[in-house]
Amino acid sequence: MVIYEFDGEKYKNSSSHQKEWGIDLISQLSLKGNEMILDLGCGDGVLTEKLSGFVPDGKVKGIDSSIGMIQTARKIKRVNLEFIQMDINTMGFKNEFDIIYSNAALHWVKNHNRLLEKSYAALKNQGVILWEFGGDGNCSNFFDVVRNKIKEDKYVQYFSDFEWPWFMPTKLQYEELISSIGFTAFTVEEINKDKYFSSSDAIINWIDQPSIVPFLEQVPHELKTSFRDEIIKEMLNRTQQQDGTYFETFRRIKVYAEK
Repeated sequence: MVIYEFDGEKYKNSSSHQKEWGIDLISQLSLKGNEMILDLGCGDGVLTEKLSGFVPDGKVKGIDSSIGMIQTARKIKRVNLEFIQMDINTMGFKNEFDIIYSNAALHWVKNHNRLLEKSYAALKNQGVILWEFGGDGNCSNFFDVVRNKIKEDKYVQYFSDFEWPWFMPTKLQYEELISSIGFTAFTVEEINKDKYFSSSDAIINWIDQPSIVPFLEQVPHELKTSFRDEIIKEMLNRTQQQDGTYFETFRRIKVYAEK
């Protein structure tokens, strides 16, 4: 797995819609207050902290592969909250958690069969997972723009060995994946959360952190600015609406499963 490096502070300022989704997802958990919770791909830790507030007699661990994200998250201090810099693919928890939660992160994990197996092992009996991440049709405007850009003569040589950074399945694909793991019950839903960004700054911030990061890492230093500026210009032209907002598709997969 390729590990990308993100700026936790910039992400905090560009991820308001992800935070809204995450708060809604938290509200769907039935919590007693003493649960052990794992937050996969915790990012800047804002949602992880909210989780910890609901379990004063429990504990929440947030893990993320990005050093920048974990450095930002560790500025949050609560006695029942811990942040660990860890690649999800290498986690080895056993029978430790009542709940494994994740919001807007797991599309960065390419091997979900391994992810599901490791998550199943990490759950206590009767434990649950509740995840939401990018699904088929997600970010269609950005993906079209960037796919065309990396084929241009100016840039194509830098993407000859590039591996597409996301796994965004259909509902059917995910049902087939999870059905082989051993959960006693599960549901998979497709959710439309298409968004109109309120301003050019808002959509540019989202492009900069985190969307364009995997592509900028492929481009040499002297071309990074032009690559980024061209993507921004084409995205603004493509997504601007008559009312001055900017539209992007956000299609989500929500997964609930019980061990």
